[in-house]
Amino acid sequence: MSNRSAIDEAKKGSAEVVILAVIEQESHHGYEIAKLIELRTDGSLTFTLASLYATLYRLEDRGWIRGRWVEKAGQRRRCYYRITDAGRKVLTQQREDWSRFVAALGQIAGVKYA
Repeated sequence: MSNRSAIDEAKKGSAEVVILAVIEQESHHGYEIAKLIELRTDGSLTFTLASLYATLYRLEDRGWIRGRWVEKAGQRRRCYYRITDAGRKVLTQQREDWSRFVAALGQIAGVKYA
């Protein structure tokens, strides 16, 4: 039996929709995205920076997000990610898919919205 929790397994499949949703309204840099995910889920979802950046690079390769390097006085250079029009379409579809998935879990396994 695996030592991974159900939330760890689900996190792998939900990383894209979670990241797209976080940057839907405003661009953020990677560390900020990780902290916002943790904050908005009350610590239930956390990503290592390695897995987060791997997902960010994959989303950028697909054209769903775009990174822009920004330098500010007294701070190191950071890449801020924003969602693209293609990413917005994907996010809409993924929200519909996840909504159906959660509803199916409710019907089969008795899982309910928090």
